[in-house]
Amino acid sequence: MNKYLFRNFILGSLFALSLSRVAFAATPNIEWTHWFQNQIYQNPEIIAARETMNAAFSTAEGRQNPLYNPELETEFEREGDDDNYSVGFSQTIDWWDKRSVRTQQADYNRVAARQSFKLIFQQKTAESLLALTEWQAARQQSILSLQQENQMETLIALITDRQRAGDLSQVDAELALLSFSKNLNKTANAQVRLRQSEARVNELLPDWSLKRAEIPSELWSNNPPRSKAKMIDEHPAVTAAKAEWEVSVKSAKLVQLESKAEPTFGINAGKTGEENIVSLTFSMPLNVRNNFSAEVRAANQEALSAEANYHAIRRKQEFAIESSRATLDEFQQRYKRLNSLLKGRGQRSENLLEKQWSSGDMSTTEYLLALQQRAEGLVAAIELQTQFHLARINWLFQSGQLAFMLKKL
Repeated sequence: MNKYLFRNFILGSLFALSLSRVAFAATPNIEWTHWFQNQIYQNPEIIAARETMNAAFSTAEGRQNPLYNPELETEFEREGDDDNYSVGFSQTIDWWDKRSVRTQQADYNRVAARQSFKLIFQQKTAESLLALTEWQAARQQSILSLQQENQMETLIALITDRQRAGDLSQVDAELALLSFSKNLNKTANAQVRLRQSEARVNELLPDWSLKRAEIPSELWSNNPPRSKAKMIDEHPAVTAAKAEWEVSVKSAKLVQLESKAEPTFGINAGKTGEENIVSLTFSMPLNVRNNFSAEVRAANQEALSAEANYHAIRRKQEFAIESSRATLDEFQQRYKRLNSLLKGRGQRSENLLEKQWSSGDMSTTEYLLALQQRAEGLVAAIELQTQFHLARINWLFQSGQLAFMLKKL
């Protein structure tokens, strides 16, 4: 029994020592990156966002076309025994060159649509990476809880044998059973968390399997070589807001141009009685009752609103990057410190605990308490590792570097 208990303890020690290396065990894998990105592209929300972007592209293409088509005009009348008729064409002239403004507006519309899609893609990418990270943490806790359950079963059997031999009292056996019941509850919760996180991963990544479980380690270590200002200005949310501001500016200019009248020229040819007729026509709207100044003012106000919205989004993103970076630094610093503290200590501490309890230098109550504290320490190590990874993903998302990092992988 002692050998079996010692073997379980060693397995637990190896698990503790491996915590610092689990996230870094995966090697760079181009195939994994391609698979992961394809999974994101197959997500229904991404498909919907892509079609929305394509619709915006089509609308932008339409805005580059000429504004006015020629008009065909015909007339026929019967005057006595004579048939009078005429055929003509008329064309409204883009006198104020609205088309060029609409073309510029279309270019900014494309930029806004493309950046909005990139933002949604990065959001779904971050969501999927977070789900994978949560699953890895749940799996580690599940393995740990099952190991602890096996250890407690072995310990109870050993305590029972020692009780029969008179080395331990009934109280020791009761305490062990109480600890075992608490361990069963933790195991159940760990298994439920694992199943829930696994379902979430399968929802986001339909073709996911255990072969795709490990996220490449470079995601946790390499830093994009970009300045903070560049991260802010190139973030999809910021660039989309800036493009939408430019669209509003062009819209205001277009409304101003549309408030100005444009001429229409035409030519007609026909016959009246026995005489051939050729005529030229000209028309011009007279903006005397409504000069559309209110519409122009409203468009300018919307442009000012879009500008303020851009500055607000840029400022928000700046502080989001600062906050996420500070959070990442805190967790990363503690995580590295934990790795240095745990290195080589897990096995020595377990051997010492087992030896002291077997020799009688430690009571069963103290031994069970020490095992509980050790388990809580391992869970805390898993949670710290998870928080570090979650903070890393959040910082990459807030700084707009997720797509860049996936390409680097």
